[in-house]
Amino acid sequence: MGYELRTQTVEPKRNTYQHLIDRFGDKPATRYQEGTFNIQAMEHFHYRPYWDPAHEIYDPDYTALKLADPYTYTDPRQYYYATYVTARAAHYEAFARTLAYIEERQLFERLPENWHALLVYSVLPLRHYESGAELISVNGCRFAWGTSIAQACGFAGFDRIGNAQLLSLVGLSLGGGSGEKLREAKQHWLDDPYLQPLRQFVEEALIEKDWAAGVLALEIADAQLYPLLFRHLDERALFRGAGAYSLIAQHFSQWFTDQQKWLTPLIKTWLADEKYGETNRAALAAIADRWFPQARDAVRRLAAGIEKRAGSTSIVSAADRFAAQESSRITGLGVPLKSTPEGARA
Repeated sequence: MGYELRTQTVEPKRNTYQHLIDRFGDKPATRYQEGTFNIQAMEHFHYRPYWDPAHEIYDPDYTALKLADPYTYTDPRQYYYATYVTARAAHYEAFARTLAYIEERQLFERLPENWHALLVYSVLPLRHYESGAELISVNGCRFAWGTSIAQACGFAGFDRIGNAQLLSLVGLSLGGGSGEKLREAKQHWLDDPYLQPLRQFVEEALIEKDWAAGVLALEIADAQLYPLLFRHLDERALFRGAGAYSLIAQHFSQWFTDQQKWLTPLIKTWLADEKYGETNRAALAAIADRWFPQARDAVRRLAAGIEKRAGSTSIVSAADRFAAQESSRITGLGVPLKSTPEGARA
C-alpha cells in the first residue's frame, strides 16, 4: 500500500488580532504592532488608587500633554522586547570590548592627571544622575497613556540604569577592581558644591507630579550635559593624550543620539495633535520655562567644577554654547521659551 505525501496550505481566517484589523485592516501585522497598538487598559479599573483618588489607576490626566489617539505616536526605532534587547546587547558587548582593550593596555593608568581627575570628580558621580533618570523614566512608563509611549519610557528606564552600570564598570576599572573610586565619586555627588545643582535638579524632577514634565526636564538637561561631556570633551581628549576617555565617551554619545530618536518625534506628535496641539504647546512652553534655566545653571556649575578640578579651560563657554543650542532646538520645535542662555548665543 503506497502513501503520497502532499503539502497542504491552510489559509488563516484572519491575518492578525481583531484590534489590529480594526486599525490597519485584515493584513499581516509586524511584531511591533502586535506588541504595541490598542493594548492600553481603558475600562473596568474597579477602584481608584488611595494615593490619588482624583484619578483612575490608569488615566490620561496624569499629564497635561495629551493625544486624541495615543497611537498616533510610534517609536521610529520600532522597539519591542526582542528588538530592544538585541540592540542593547550589541551596545553593551561593544562597551565591554572597549573596556577590555583599555585594561589590557593600561590606558587608564596612562591618563594625564587632569583627565583622571575629570573622571573621578565629574563623570563617575553621574551614575547617580543616571539612577535618578531611571526612576523618572519608569515613572513615565507607569503613568503614560498609550502603550507606544509607555514602552518607550520603559526602555529608556532600562537604558538609564544601564548607563549607571557602565559608569560603575569604569569606576571599578579605575580603582583596579576595588570600589574605592566609586565610593569617592559618591561623596563628590553628595558634597561637591559643583554637583549640588545637578543633584537638586534630578531630585526635583523625581517628585514632579506630571510624568511628561519629569521626562522632558531630563531631556533638557541631557541635551546640554551629554554633548558637553561626551562630544566636546571627547574631541579635546583625542589631542591631549586621553585616548581612554575618548574610547569610553563614544558609547555614551551614541546612546544619547538613540535616545533622541524616540523623544523628539513624541514632542512633535504632541504639537501636531489636531485636538490638543495648542494646549500641548502651552504646556510644553510652561515645562521648558520651568526646567530650562535650572538645567542650564546646573550644567554650567558642573562645567565650572571641571575647569577648576581638572585644570581645563573653555568648558564653561562650551556649556553656554550647548545651552544656546538647546534653546534654539526648543524654539525650533515650535515651543516658545522665555529663558535665554546666559553669556552665549547659538
